[in-house]
Amino acid sequence: MVCGKYFQGRGQHSHAYTHSVQVGHHVFLNLESLEFYCLPDNYQIIDPSLEDIKYMLRPTFSQEHVASLDSSSKRSIALDGTKYLPGIVGLNNIKANDYMNVILHCLAHVTPLRDYLLRPSNYSHIKRPPGDQKFMLVRRLGELFRKLWNPRNFKSHVSPHEMLQAVSILSKKRFKITEQGDPVEFLVWLLHTLHSALGGNRRPGSSEVHNIFQGTMRIYTRKLPPASEDKVRLMEREEYKEKVETLPFLYLSLDLPVTPLFQDELERNIIPQIPLFDLLSKFDGAHEKEYKTHKESYVKRFELTKLPPYLIICIKRFTKNNFFVEKNPTIVNFPIKDIDMAEFLSSDQEVQDAHPHTVYDLMANICHDGQPGAGKGTYRAHVRHMGANQWYELQDLHVQDLLPQMITLAEAYIQIWQLRTN
Repeated sequence: MVCGKYFQGRGQHSHAYTHSVQVGHHVFLNLESLEFYCLPDNYQIIDPSLEDIKYMLRPTFSQEHVASLDSSSKRSIALDGTKYLPGIVGLNNIKANDYMNVILHCLAHVTPLRDYLLRPSNYSHIKRPPGDQKFMLVRRLGELFRKLWNPRNFKSHVSPHEMLQAVSILSKKRFKITEQGDPVEFLVWLLHTLHSALGGNRRPGSSEVHNIFQGTMRIYTRKLPPASEDKVRLMEREEYKEKVETLPFLYLSLDLPVTPLFQDELERNIIPQIPLFDLLSKFDGAHEKEYKTHKESYVKRFELTKLPPYLIICIKRFTKNNFFVEKNPTIVNFPIKDIDMAEFLSSDQEVQDAHPHTVYDLMANICHDGQPGAGKGTYRAHVRHMGANQWYELQDLHVQDLLPQMITLAEAYIQIWQLRTN
């Protein structure tokens, strides 16, 4: 407890015992049992003044506390006198994990997911098969959320080390803290793994993850015939007729137009801008988009049939090929409130009746700065603290408040929109 170092054991042949004798640091804490011991004498210390340390390591939240989080703007004071707002807390960038930090920051402000994970009693009853490690991810994410929202933190930042260690193990080192990755890929993997760990299956609403983020869309697919004189006759064949299927989604992927190659009079590339609604028109049921494989081409149309309480939008900025990664710098213009998704819903009366509310407000935004490729760019998160009704920018340990109009100037990559129900 003096130097903050971790040692194993407390017997005479342990590293902790040796450290206590050589350096004279005598108070140790068992991180599993939260019991304090004095070494080398090896007796337990019971003192009420140590309770703050226990709470900091393992914060607990009552139902009343959880219910008040989105209506409270009360600031807390760390040991060094720094004031911080619970929920708006920096995360250590251990080496190159900023792409994971921004996702964790944003998910910590998705109210139903946060409220569910803050109280272990919500998921402690879920049974997993013997040898299954996925549930470790649920426990670690819950621990991290409790530390982020802890009103009695010693410091105004938190280390996500245990959570990221669980991610590395469960993803078989696909996502590392030593090498920058793609936050979209991490987000998709995290949501799918959480869904599975919480006992989810293919049935709609089988986990809290699907209750919060899953919507459905109708996809119309038509195979294009080869260019020939018999095109009209070929179109009558069954394989070229339009097929319809309804599929679930956890996020909507938006395609940016190709960046113009010409330059302006100052010999600089023009950075184009496009409204978000132009990108969303992909899902209006009328716009067709061509998809090519090695041998065949298809045309697809999309329309939404179920809107989720929280809508995730991913803007495809990066194009990968065998040699390098290209980034599309197009600025997407969007409001931070009042996006109405009604025009992208199917016109079926049953679908319309099931959606009395279709207006969304932005609650989180992730942007990319710099060049594409591993180790070159950085990620920032913008989140809205509901209680304070204030936007904040979070980039690892750096936390600052933000004017809403500044959010739209960045190169948005991932957005989370909240359905307004009142």
